[in-house]
Amino acid sequence: MRDERLSMKGDAVESMQHTLQEGKPAIFASYGMIGAVLLLGGAGLLADRYWGTGPWLLVAGLLTGLVIGLYEVARILRH
Repeated sequence: MRDERLSMKGDAVESMQHTLQEGKPAIFASYGMIGAVLLLGGAGLLADRYWGTGPWLLVAGLLTGLVIGLYEVARILRH
């Protein structure tokens, strides 16, 4: 009985590793998208506070992050 439990755990680990390997491009694409929007949106927010330009640099940063993020998603998923 004990050997069956150990082999089931090994099978479960192998199955999980296989699933993660198959989903790796989607994981990278989603993190790239989130990172681009947060990084460029944050840079726009800081630039707005420094220069006092209102929400315009924040909006520009968010839109630029969205465009770059979508480009990276398309590039990763194309392969």
